[in-house]
Amino acid sequence: MSKVFIIAEAGVNHNGSLEIAKKLIDVASDAGADAVKFQTFKADKLVSKKAQKAEYQKETTDSAESQYDMIKKLELDEIAHHELISYCKLKNILFLSTPFDHESIALLHRLEMPIFKIPSGEITNLPYLRLIGSLKKEVVLSTGMANLDEIKDALDILIKEGTPKERITVLHATTEYPCPIEDVNLKAMQTIADAFSVHVGYSDHTQGIEVPIAAVALGASVIEKHFTLDRSMEGPDHKASLEPDELMAMVKAIRNIEQALGDGIKQPSKSEAKNMPIARKSIVASKKIQIGEVLSSDNIAIKRPGNGLSPMRWDEVIGTMASKNYDEDELI
Repeated sequence: MSKVFIIAEAGVNHNGSLEIAKKLIDVASDAGADAVKFQTFKADKLVSKKAQKAEYQKETTDSAESQYDMIKKLELDEIAHHELISYCKLKNILFLSTPFDHESIALLHRLEMPIFKIPSGEITNLPYLRLIGSLKKEVVLSTGMANLDEIKDALDILIKEGTPKERITVLHATTEYPCPIEDVNLKAMQTIADAFSVHVGYSDHTQGIEVPIAAVALGASVIEKHFTLDRSMEGPDHKASLEPDELMAMVKAIRNIEQALGDGIKQPSKSEAKNMPIARKSIVASKKIQIGEVLSSDNIAIKRPGNGLSPMRWDEVIGTMASKNYDEDELI
C-alpha cells in the first residue's frame, strides 16, 4: 500500500439497524477513510448462553442481559450484507467485516471480500486461523491480549495454510474499551515488525485521535479506529468510539503526517531552496580592500546573502591577495 490504509470500524454500532449502518457508511466515506468495517457473526456459534459480558459492556448496556442476548440483536444477515456492500460501492468506500465463526467466514468469502480481518479474540483459534489462511486473501491480524509467541503461532498457521507473509499486516492493539493511555505500549508495534519482518499497523481503542496519529509516525501502514454517530447511543461500543467530526479530524491528520514523513532523503526541499541565498552567508569585504591587498580576518567577514563564496572556504581565502578592488560588504 502506497499510503496508510484507514479502516473506520463501525463494528456493531449500527445497533441492528440498516438505516444506522448506512449513516455510518456515509460518515466513513465523508471522512475519507479507505474502508468501513462491520462484524459478521452468528450469536449461536459465537458465544454460549451463559457467557458473561465484559465489564465495559455491563457499563454501557443492560447489566442483567447476557452477552448472548446482547449480540443476538446485533447480527447482520446475508441480505443486509448485500445491501451494505452495494451502498458502500455507491459511496466509493470499501466494505469490510470481521467474521467470528466459520459460517461467517464462508459468507464473506462468497461475497468476495478482499481483506479478512482477524480480531484479537480469535488469535488462538486454530481451526479459524486455518480456514482464513487457506483462502489466501489479504489478512489483517489484531494482536490484543497476545504475546510474541502467540503472534508467531498465528502467523505460522496462516502461512502454512497458503497465505503469503507479505499479504499479512499485524496490528498492535490493546483489548480494553476505552484503553488507558498508559496501557497502549505503542513501541510494541515496532517490536512486532522487527520480530517477524511483517507489515504492521495499529488498532486503537483509546479516547481521542493522538495515538493513531503517533502510530503512523512510527510506521503503521494500517490504522483501525471505532466510530459512531453519537457516543451517547445505547450499545456496547459507542462510548469508546469517535464521533463523526473526530473521525474526519483523525483521517486528515493521518494524511498530513504521511505526507510529512516524506521519502527519507535528506536534501533541500523545493519550498526551502529559494531561502538558501537569504538564510545562508558568504565571504564579503568588511571594509574597502585594494587590489593586491592580503585578505585576512581584519578585512573580510561572513554575512548574508549566501549567493557568494561559501564560508566553508574561509581557510582557502585567508592569506591570498585581492584580485580587484572591493567595497565594504561586496562579495569576495
